[in-house]
Amino acid sequence: MILYFSGTGNSKYVAKRIADALGDALVNLNDRIKASDTSPVETDERLIIVMPTYAWRIPRVVRDWLRKTELRGAKQAWFVMTCGSEIGNADKYNRELCAEKAISCMGTAQIVMPENYIAMFSAPQADEAREIVAKAEPNIDCVIASIQSNQPFAPTRNNLYDRFMSGSVNPIFYKCFVKADAFTASSACIGCGQCAKLCPMNNVTLKDGNPVWGKNCTHCMACICYCPVSAIEYGKKSVGQPRYHFEAL
Repeated sequence: MILYFSGTGNSKYVAKRIADALGDALVNLNDRIKASDTSPVETDERLIIVMPTYAWRIPRVVRDWLRKTELRGAKQAWFVMTCGSEIGNADKYNRELCAEKAISCMGTAQIVMPENYIAMFSAPQADEAREIVAKAEPNIDCVIASIQSNQPFAPTRNNLYDRFMSGSVNPIFYKCFVKADAFTASSACIGCGQCAKLCPMNNVTLKDGNPVWGKNCTHCMACICYCPVSAIEYGKKSVGQPRYHFEAL
């Protein structure tokens, strides 16, 4: 079984690639998290978890869901993390999570995909994004091969920088930066509700036809990147910048 969480489609694409190759079932964690559904999940012995990298670890919302949810049947877990550049020492925390669940951790794989975190960085234009995805394909194939042969992933890089970013920086980053305060909608908003529909945290609501953000944001960037008229901004950082979601490639 493959569990996946995806903000703008990168992890969804990787999860589907793996599922198509292995013939495994896909479970969308966005839907489960949005519905506050932590009911037991009947899994295969082999469990693959695909998600983006948030502050050099797996998203807290995914970690919390995994902690609360009984994964019946899972004996081995492979973690596949998409990222714009690096995952730090995320593998350490994935192994700790597996130990909590009494599941054997088969390692963590890093798949570099197009940047989507436009609250801080610039997303690539479509041509560049397609090139990044093309470069990722052999790495996805290696992930599939390892899982097919029931082999652990190769160890990830683990230097002082990686340990610092995943260790000390992660909680500071969440506290200081992972907030919805800077999201706004311009007069171009058409009130379609796409942002509210896609928010896995139920943090976006419509008031008089316009989106309003609450205090429970995970910075998945779904609202701003999927807006059909680019009416949503994140402060001044996103103004004039390209939006990115995988389906647009």
